[in-house]
Amino acid sequence: MLKKAKKEEIVKDLGKIIKDSKSVVFVNFHGLTATNETSLRRDLRNQDVGYRVSRKTLLSRVLTGSATGEIPELSGEVAIAYGKDDIAPAREIYNFQKTHKGMLAILGGIFDGKFVDGVYMTELATIPSRE
Repeated sequence: MLKKAKKEEIVKDLGKIIKDSKSVVFVNFHGLTATNETSLRRDLRNQDVGYRVSRKTLLSRVLTGSATGEIPELSGEVAIAYGKDDIAPAREIYNFQKTHKGMLAILGGIFDGKFVDGVYMTELATIPSRE
């Protein structure tokens, strides 16, 4: 069980991450093995995308008031992928999801200061790069 001080520290860290990121993707990682998670983290790190697992109760505290709109339903085990790029977090999660069927699901996210659903984040992920 986490102590109150540790929970406050986690909430503060998550708040800073969400405030400093251009986009955030909420990910359900049910069924992801340790080996696959290590691979996912490595792939994300190579694209300057952060990945953080969090308790839903602590995450919902941070999300309240952090963007406009309604918070998407966060079901199952939840992590966030975030970054300084608008589309990179969604694109990298989507690419990993394609190669590892049934292990990840995009639940939604924060894009352009608004809460968006999983369908919108998936559409963002499939936008081709500028190059």
